[in-house]
Amino acid sequence: MLEIKAVVFDWAGTVIDFGSFAPMGAFVDTFSSFGVDVTIADARRPMGLPKRDHIAQMLAEPHIAGRWEDAHGSRPGEDAVTRVYERFVSRNIDVVADYCELVPGAAETFGWLTRRGIKVGSTTGYTRAIMEKVLPRAAEQGFTPENCVCADDLAIGRPTPMGLYRCFLDLGVWPAGAVVKVDDTEPGIAEGANAGCITVGVALSGNESGLSYEAFEALGDGERAAIRERVGAKLKAAGADHIIDTVADLPTLLERL
Repeated sequence: MLEIKAVVFDWAGTVIDFGSFAPMGAFVDTFSSFGVDVTIADARRPMGLPKRDHIAQMLAEPHIAGRWEDAHGSRPGEDAVTRVYERFVSRNIDVVADYCELVPGAAETFGWLTRRGIKVGSTTGYTRAIMEKVLPRAAEQGFTPENCVCADDLAIGRPTPMGLYRCFLDLGVWPAGAVVKVDDTEPGIAEGANAGCITVGVALSGNESGLSYEAFEALGDGERAAIRERVGAKLKAAGADHIIDTVADLPTLLERL
């Protein structure tokens, strides 16, 4: 029997904010404030990365770099990344408290794990300042992991395994193969794979599906299967060992394992 000592969760799109909507408006509004139009699809593409790296990838997209040059007279460099990042963090802090509702089943999954003595940790692409708004709201709803490793806690983040190495120390667990990493993004899955963890991709509640819970509930079986196949293929390519629809399905998977 496989011994599981800990589960480490991502946050937005995995245990809170079904569909991962909080950062989207903040990205669009932030870029707009610099005179650069971006779409929700542009904002979703690098999701899972630390937010400064996320912005750097957006600014490296040729069509966005071209719009920045049109607005500012030069191609975007490190200074542009810093300016956009600082404004984005402020805007995300302002709105994130409105997007802290737990994904249905998250609290129950947390309870299932703790009753079995399985430790619960977390990593996130959010900064510490953003998570200071999120953690109390999650606790009010019954989700209280033992740690939270934020993007700005580390010199380098996803897709490197550094955040999970910090989790191993914080939780006092090893080997990596006894730890499960649950995430809805490719960089977050790669983080787990690079650390040597068992990796579980969340297909229907996260960034890649981009569905509200109401839209998810309205899907027919065939529609769910199509999204599961599309998103699951991306997450498996990033290193996911298993795919589930939402975090509510994790206990069933772990019992099978």
